[in-house]
Amino acid sequence: MELQSIWFFLWGLLWAVFFMTDGFDFGVGTLYPFLGKTDQDKRIMINSIGPLWDGNEVWLLTAGGVTFAAFPKVYAVMFSSLYTPLMLILFALIFRGVAFEFRGKINGEGWKNSGIPLSS
Repeated sequence: MELQSIWFFLWGLLWAVFFMTDGFDFGVGTLYPFLGKTDQDKRIMINSIGPLWDGNEVWLLTAGGVTFAAFPKVYAVMFSSLYTPLMLILFALIFRGVAFEFRGKINGEGWKNSGIPLSS
């Protein structure tokens, strides 16, 4: 009984830390269109989450690993019934990281404002 309690506490802690740290990223992303008036403001906002967003994925992977190791039935039910939403979330997290990297690669105004290159 003691080992189950420890695993459950660790599992809950990992998910809680992921949601708190990723919540900061989502908050900055939500405020980005409203507070990022100039390119410098936008760059400051993106740089503020720079040190955290890579670490957030580590918390997510660790929580998923603990789910698989300690609670295999929960993992099986979660991934068999919620496969499509979980894949969409995974692809969205990958796309977010790629967007952070590519924003600084192209100097076009259309790319930096909307994320989509504008045709001339």
